[in-house]
Amino acid sequence: MGACLAVGSLASCASCLCGSASCLLSSCCPSTYNSTISRLAFSFLLLLGTLVSIIMILPGMEGHLQNIPGFCKDGSVISGKVNCEVIVGYKAVYRMCFAMACFFFLFSIIMIRVRSSKDPRAAIQNGFWFFKFLVLVGIAVGAFFIPNGTFSTVWYYFGVVGSFIFIIIQLILLVDFAHSWNQAWVEKAEEGNSKCWYAALLSCTCIHYALAFAAVVLFYVFYTQPDDCAAHKTFISLNLIFCIIVSIVSILPKVQEAQPSSGLLQASLISLYTMYVTWSAMTNNPNRKCNPSLLSLVQHSSPTPPPGPTVAPGTVQWWDAQGIVGLIIFLFCTLYASIRSSNNTQVNRLMQTEEGQGLTASDSGATEEDGARRAVDNEEDGVTYSYSFFHFSLFLASLYIMMTLTNWYKPGVDYETMETTMPAVWVKICSSWLGLALYLWTLVAPLVLPDRDFN
Repeated sequence: MGACLAVGSLASCASCLCGSASCLLSSCCPSTYNSTISRLAFSFLLLLGTLVSIIMILPGMEGHLQNIPGFCKDGSVISGKVNCEVIVGYKAVYRMCFAMACFFFLFSIIMIRVRSSKDPRAAIQNGFWFFKFLVLVGIAVGAFFIPNGTFSTVWYYFGVVGSFIFIIIQLILLVDFAHSWNQAWVEKAEEGNSKCWYAALLSCTCIHYALAFAAVVLFYVFYTQPDDCAAHKTFISLNLIFCIIVSIVSILPKVQEAQPSSGLLQASLISLYTMYVTWSAMTNNPNRKCNPSLLSLVQHSSPTPPPGPTVAPGTVQWWDAQGIVGLIIFLFCTLYASIRSSNNTQVNRLMQTEEGQGLTASDSGATEEDGARRAVDNEEDGVTYSYSFFHFSLFLASLYIMMTLTNWYKPGVDYETMETTMPAVWVKICSSWLGLALYLWTLVAPLVLPDRDFN
């Protein structure tokens, strides 16, 4: 009897793993929509791959990774330049992120022009999770057997381009988050206790601007020199001016009339994010005089070593503060992209999504006779988001994670050095400028094109 019950339980689990997203809910979970569950599940796969990549560069893992054929030479220092364990962790992260990128890019191609859940491909999107996991694992295992050659160098440039686009996507998501945040608190203020809610909005806005201004001051103190670092001075000054401009534009009377929900909360959050991207860019400057936070794993071309103790092999610093902050922002944006429910028309057009229906579904039709909750299929008449664009965003996220975990450092052609270059600095700075330009366009578009419907 027990064996029969066990077989029945396994069969039930197998049907859930091979079936649709509705089986991913249990009686203890709130009823929600099929589209939300699927996005969360794919985001979980991305976060799982990210966690594996982080583990691969943790101290102590190099001994295990060196057992992979061709990954390291005799488990020692290569040509006396860079510790082999650094090369091992670096190459492992590249291959793991390559596997995730291939996985999501494959789904991006498969899901092109899926219009509703009636499309047979929608069943692949919303189900067969066990087989998807096996496919991801299979690609990851195969990636570790890719010959060295020029793989890392070529994939580095893919990572730079993909990360450039993903930084802009992160800014769009932050704009949408700030818009939803502002709208929710304004609605609560109109319902009652308006002084409290408006005070909270003002406080958060002031905190964002205070942090952004403090960042500017710290940048001038630590990342510039009186007789050097002209590029850093230009980046800091320009981004400060641009943030002031978008803040002023966001509260202009005509802009407020066209978009009553726009305001300083969104502009303050964008200003703070712009300062983070500026900081991240400056940490990739190969000039240690202008970049005191340059990690010790980078090889310098300067004839004289920088002042301070020499880092011995085996004590290489992998992480810095901006990398950790970047991971936190990435985790937030990934989760928000999975559960976002926005009525911001302009952002929805940019992100290829429809107006949100909320996170949870009504209990009617979502709870079955046995009390178990099932996800509601809300895409029979049309999808609520572009399947293909969503997977393409995760593809870009995989490249961004790869660059963040490796600190945007470029592998040397002989795999003996790890270099930080000015192109990485310009990629980040240009992405901040383009992001600010997109935000400015969302503010002035209704005024520039009055005949277009932006409501």
